[in-house]
Amino acid sequence: MIRFINELIMGFRECFSRKATFQWFVVIVVGLLVRTDHLGVTSVIRGALLSPNYMALIGFFRSGAWTLEGLIAQWCEVVKQHAPLVKQGDAVILVGDGVKQAKEGRKMPGVKRQHQESENSSKAEYMWGHLFGGVGVLAEAVGKRFCIPLALRVQDGVKTIMSWDKKEEQSSHVTETIRLAHEIGKRFGKAILLLDRLFLTVPALTTLAALNADSPTLQIVTKAKSNCIAYHSPSARTGKRGRPPKKGEAVKLFDQFATEKEAFRETTATLYGKLETIQYHCVDLLWGQGLYQKLRFVLVKYNDARAVLVSTDLTLDPVDIICLYSKRFGIETMFREMKQVVGAFGYRFWSKHMPRLNKFRKKSDPDPLVHVTKQCDRERVALALRAIEGFVFCATVTTGLLQIIALRFSGSDELQQLRFLRTRRSTVVSEATAADFLRKNFFLLLRNHTDLPLTQIISSKQSHSPDFFGLPLAS
Repeated sequence: MIRFINELIMGFRECFSRKATFQWFVVIVVGLLVRTDHLGVTSVIRGALLSPNYMALIGFFRSGAWTLEGLIAQWCEVVKQHAPLVKQGDAVILVGDGVKQAKEGRKMPGVKRQHQESENSSKAEYMWGHLFGGVGVLAEAVGKRFCIPLALRVQDGVKTIMSWDKKEEQSSHVTETIRLAHEIGKRFGKAILLLDRLFLTVPALTTLAALNADSPTLQIVTKAKSNCIAYHSPSARTGKRGRPPKKGEAVKLFDQFATEKEAFRETTATLYGKLETIQYHCVDLLWGQGLYQKLRFVLVKYNDARAVLVSTDLTLDPVDIICLYSKRFGIETMFREMKQVVGAFGYRFWSKHMPRLNKFRKKSDPDPLVHVTKQCDRERVALALRAIEGFVFCATVTTGLLQIIALRFSGSDELQQLRFLRTRRSTVVSEATAADFLRKNFFLLLRNHTDLPLTQIISSKQSHSPDFFGLPLAS
């Protein structure tokens, strides 16, 4: 196992222009794997038994020796090569969504008032924090499915910062997620993206069409809102004067459950791991005010629930669309594991050049960042944002490593000493179980493989005697 981890992490060497920066990347990923608390970057020092060189560790996140785009590209290649990916035909299954993380930092870039859609009564309706847009890919083995995170970017509250770099212009969270997923999809060849109903918008479909015009690699499966209205195709003109119509008769989709009862078919499908009996009706209609793009709508009756699913791919079978959408929830469990097991959002990066957060600022007031005019100040603020996304990426790699290890090594001789944290329901362990095993055994594994570059890098950053890996306390 330790050789496998070494192979995966060493593959990132070409992403760094400096050897020292790459070594700190290795240390941070290992520290996130083995740490027992989530108290910021200092927990990496404690978890990996490092020398108390806090400033050097912090300096990694603001270093110019790496780019986030290059790291994401390499991580996609690692996942593509080593993970048992779920596919629909020849297309991988991507899942996209947003996650909000509360942050009270007054000089932290990207902090914005966010609305909590969660129905959990323990959460406030509004909070201050970051909105991340994330994309993951589904992988499955022996009946256990994971959503492996590939990339998370801050997608709200940083439009002004992005405008400082003329090469980048940030739009809405919806379209930015589509762009991120398309860029990732190109690295896998062909992809289907699962999204919730927030992403069925005209800007999203327009962005997707523009991106697919150059590289037709991504299709979307999502859900329609209960008030969704579509249109029949316009009837052929019979010599009438004037501009030909763009749409036909309007159709309120949820009314179809009552008016098209006879058209529904009954079948069985595997939803959420169980074989269920469902009823469905499929129809291709135009959708989008002013856009009128033809989409495939699938009306589904499942127990007492009713839903309208949507696909931009008109060739997908209706039952496949239903089964695909049932796998979308994997990204929610992925976010939970990133928060609770890895502590992916335990960052505290800020800049003294960032204007102090004003919680009473009105929407009509200008962004305080417009008053940051000095180029050096803008660079410092942008570096703080880059540090945030860099920390979350390191946690992304850590979460993916735990998932790949669980899929690859569960049931092997190396994990004979493993203890399940919950009731055993699968031969493949969870991320939390894999993390618990590594926290207790990682340094013992390193001691038995002193020839590995991973071992030598970790050892060089630790505070210990020359014979540290020979000590009984190494485990």
